Amino acid sequence: MLHVTGVEYRGDYRLWLRFDNGISGQVELESELWGEMFAPLRDQGAFSDVRVDSELGTIAWANGADMAPEFLFERLQRDEVAA
Repeated sequence: MLHVTGVEYRGDYRLWLRFDNGISGQVELESELWGEMFAPLRDQGAFSDVRVDSELGTIAWANGADMAPEFLFERLQRDEVAA
């Protein structure tokens, strides 16, 4: 099972993530910030207040939003191919 072990806010809607499989890199999440839970994160102050939720093994925000580590890993791979 994949888990996020580290996160750093990198400006705008970018996060640097580290996974428990040793892979790390940057993801851009602006296009994912829609719907009841994620739209409030369009406020960059709220978005930048991201943390690792060690119980869930992923990232989470104060409003209760979180993203599945598998989704984040897939997004990381897709963003690296596009770069």
